[in-house]
Amino acid sequence: MAGLARWFSLVKFSHSIFALPFALQGAWLARHAAPAWSTLGWIVLCAVAARTAAMAFNRLVDRRIDAANPRTRGRELPAGLVSVPAVALAVALASALFVWSAFQLNALCGRLSLPVLAVLLAYSGFKRFSWTAHFALGLALALAPLGAWLAVRGELAGDLGGILALALAVLTWVAGFDLIYACQDADFDRAAGLHSIPARFGIARALSVARLLHGITVVALCAVGWREQLGWIWAAAVALAALLLVWEHRLVKPGDLSRVDAAFFTVNGWIGVGLFVGLLLDLRFAGGPG
Repeated sequence: MAGLARWFSLVKFSHSIFALPFALQGAWLARHAAPAWSTLGWIVLCAVAARTAAMAFNRLVDRRIDAANPRTRGRELPAGLVSVPAVALAVALASALFVWSAFQLNALCGRLSLPVLAVLLAYSGFKRFSWTAHFALGLALALAPLGAWLAVRGELAGDLGGILALALAVLTWVAGFDLIYACQDADFDRAAGLHSIPARFGIARALSVARLLHGITVVALCAVGWREQLGWIWAAAVALAALLLVWEHRLVKPGDLSRVDAAFFTVNGWIGVGLFVGLLLDLRFAGGPG
């Protein structure tokens, strides 16, 4: 059990709660109804496999950086709790599982799985040369609702406005909270020659950018409701998400980053789950054609 717990910690399995609720929202928006159980199962497997591959790869390529950073040197690879070959094998297996699962959904998802995987893995290198790494992470997670939508529809046809608005919401939401999280390492990144918005522009400006991005998130979520003809329950879920984002930003200040974990893990976990539940209830009781 201890070995399994180490692996779950390595890939931050619990963080699947960030991407998975939005993937499921994409699946439900595709037909404004629950997808087939088999399709739903493959979507979940794709989402978990893709995230596992991306996180394990990130830990693998960042192991020397993590070892030098006091905040991260206790992670599994720098601490020697798991081996480099074992993590490399995990990346290969999770990647293969993602591609295979995508082909089980439909031919289009299968063909797109390799380019998507390339985006997911490429994120890990961005901070070595560009402070736009936060947006690369946002794009990686924004592919989740798009992929799930394609998994159900099987083609790029119909009104894409709603699902693209949801993808934009995810991109800006993730980039915003990653900015907040990155503030913890601003000094280390600057000294190590790594790139991030906090390292380049300072923590106060980074938090301002995060607030702007989360404002765009709320607008994009409103656009989802408009394009998909959703009703008052979705509107209430968006309002709750907006309040949680306000709370998130009140938890973190330029001179006090002690509550970053609460802002990053607790608040953002509730946002994804709340929006998914709100969408399900709205499609069942309040709005949406069909």
